[in-house]
Amino acid sequence: MNIFASQFASPLLPVLILVILILSQSIKMVNEYERVVIFRLGRLSGVKGPGIFFIIPIIDRAMKIDLRVVAIDVPKQAVITRDNVTVEVDAVIYYKVVEPGAAITQVENYTFATSTLSQTTLRDVMGQMELDELLSERERINKQIQELLDAYTDPWGIKVTGVTIRDVALPETMKRAIAKQAEAEREKRARIILAEGEYQAAQKMKEAASLYEGIPAAIKLRELQTLAEIAREKNLIVVTQSQAIEAGNVAALSQAMGERKK
Repeated sequence: MNIFASQFASPLLPVLILVILILSQSIKMVNEYERVVIFRLGRLSGVKGPGIFFIIPIIDRAMKIDLRVVAIDVPKQAVITRDNVTVEVDAVIYYKVVEPGAAITQVENYTFATSTLSQTTLRDVMGQMELDELLSERERINKQIQELLDAYTDPWGIKVTGVTIRDVALPETMKRAIAKQAEAEREKRARIILAEGEYQAAQKMKEAASLYEGIPAAIKLRELQTLAEIAREKNLIVVTQSQAIEAGNVAALSQAMGERKK
């Protein structure tokens, strides 16, 4: 009985091993953020995943695609702006694969193609703008670059989710020129504020002069008040005009003005 069992098992053992090998090559599994593009005899068969699925060994060829967002660090690009200023721009591009089949069949290497396209698009867009626009309107530039890249990569099954300009490096001469411009702008504002203050002070002095013209004694009271303030220092000699109103008259006028105000 043992001899018969051993003779029966010996031809089945290679078949069993072959079946195990075929099953190990047929069963595939991918994560939630991955997909597998299947080519059957060279033709696109479909996209599988996530989870467990089966393929036909030798006949099918599987290519795995990651669907997560990928960040591309665009190296510094030397850009000549519309007003002939050379700047170095550094940016980051964010994209993800939304159609795995197109990403494999429409472009040879979608990662390299997206990175190269990002560099050229960055130079083209910024070359059409002036330096002041690059420094003050980054959000608009980011959106414009993203829209262009998204339109270019859409046939590849790629979605550009964001563009961020990290740095705009200026030459030292341009930095000094911008600093001088900012200093001149601040000086202009200071002079305008000072002139406005002088104008307002002159208006108030004009109103005060009109008031003093109507009441001559008021100017004398103001003079006496000023002399009293100077006398507190006790280190000055004040010379006044000889013609003066008597102290009694000044007191009477002061009392009369106080009653009038009441």
